[in-house]
Amino acid sequence: MSITNTNNETDLSTVASVTTPTNNDIMRVREFLVDLQARICESLEAQERDGSTNDNEYATFVPDDWERPEGGGGRSCVLADGEVIEKAGVMFSHIHVHNLPASATARHPDIAGRKAQAMGVSLVVHPRNPNVPTSHANVRLFVAEAEGEAPIWWFGGGFDLTPFYPVLADCVHWHQVCHDLCAPFGDNIYADFKQWCDEYFHLRHRDEQRGIGGLFYDDVSTESRGWDFETCFNFMKAVGNGYLDGIMPIFEQRKNTPYTETQREFQLYRRGRYVEYNLVYDRGTLFGLQSNGRIESILVSMPPLASWHYRFEPAEGTPEFELTDYYLKPRDWLAL
Repeated sequence: MSITNTNNETDLSTVASVTTPTNNDIMRVREFLVDLQARICESLEAQERDGSTNDNEYATFVPDDWERPEGGGGRSCVLADGEVIEKAGVMFSHIHVHNLPASATARHPDIAGRKAQAMGVSLVVHPRNPNVPTSHANVRLFVAEAEGEAPIWWFGGGFDLTPFYPVLADCVHWHQVCHDLCAPFGDNIYADFKQWCDEYFHLRHRDEQRGIGGLFYDDVSTESRGWDFETCFNFMKAVGNGYLDGIMPIFEQRKNTPYTETQREFQLYRRGRYVEYNLVYDRGTLFGLQSNGRIESILVSMPPLASWHYRFEPAEGTPEFELTDYYLKPRDWLAL
């Protein structure tokens, strides 16, 4: 699959060295995130429209605007019961936090006692067809402020893929997109953030990867990476746009692949692993719960259906066996 990613090209030599963001800088990030949410919803609805058996009626995103008592709010867009997408949530939020939770201050004791604002777009897409992987993406900015002091800020995010019946070409394509969007920012960025993703999306209690990975990064700032604010923001834009470059070709090629009831049952079984990860390890879920977040938006990432089976062991040589035996292991996908 060819990759065209002109939106992510960045001339880093022209970036101004701004290390302390202004309110205007923060609002520019917000504007990008609002637009990103709209573009992702539009692209996913196009997949639903193209795959619908009824040209005049297909599932669409329903927006839900909400406000937070402490300040801020967001828009949660949810598509449910589609023919192509069983459930998708694409959420924008920009919230203010007066008392930072332990999930934030444990890693950053220097922000204790500060007020903060956090903004981002996060999404999870659960396709109906087991041949189309579940996908997840998140891009965010965190700013902790105290009167008379410079703000402490960082960017985080990434995207990852969770297939049930993987196709090797799809895995290579996904990681090629990751590699290409990272390339303008440094020779080691893809390798570092790929490894971080492999380590982060690991179910320790099962010693198993959640999927084939992608990119994950956190705490990206001038202090941690040597990048000024604008470079960090440009990387956020590259990752946000890169998610669409990665997932749309896979949807196009796999959404009409025939599948059996047995494959559907295996998809629901593997979705159970997704639920386990989100409820036990996911840092964003923990932050949302500990910061008195909006429960419906926090848990919208859950699949509509999932199942668990006691000591399920697929037969050796089957696609179900190959998923965990080969695909759900960290590997260099671009060297295959």
